[in-house]
Formats: sequence, C-alpha cells, structure tokens
Amino acid sequence: MTDRTHEGMTAMPLFMDVHENVDGLTQEAVEQAHHADLETQERHGVHFRRYWYDAASGSVFCLVEAPSAEAAEAVHREAHGLVADRVVPVTEGS
Repeated sequence: MTDRTHEGMTAMPLFMDVHENVDGLTQEAVEQAHHADLETQERHGVHFRRYWYDAASGSVFCLVEAPSAEAAEAVHREAHGLVADRVVPVTEGS
C-alpha cells in the first residue's frame, strides 16, 4: 500500500476498521467512543477521521489515518476497549 500525499506532504495510510454485533449500540454510545478515540489518538500517532454506524445491526465503521493497523487498534483498546473485528487498508477516492 502506498502512502497518500496531500499538498506535497506524505500522509499516513488509511484504514477502515469494522466493529460487528456491538451489543446495545446507540448514537450516544458511538459518539462517546469516538470522543474517547480523539482524546487518545495523539499518543499513538493516529488520526480518526470519520465514523459510520448502523444501530440495527450493531455495526460501526471507523476511517482512520495511522502508521499501522496495530496503532489504530491500540487507540481503541486504550480509549474504550472496543477493538475492531477487522481492520482493512483502504484508498480514498472521490
């Protein structure tokens, strides 16, 4: 996977992490977890960009810039303990 570039600078790789079958998933729960990620991300050199969720299926998707999938997972583990079921490298399109 190649790093993305932005305004002449090399950016970190992008990952989409997938959480499945999260019990009791609500908008408020996702917002709280994301806020905890934002408070923790800098210690791991990670930037959580966006998230999406489907409360009916208990699925959450997080788009994250990180030096590695392991760094992204470390943020979740430290912030709230809800590690992803899968972390997939992705390339941003328009």
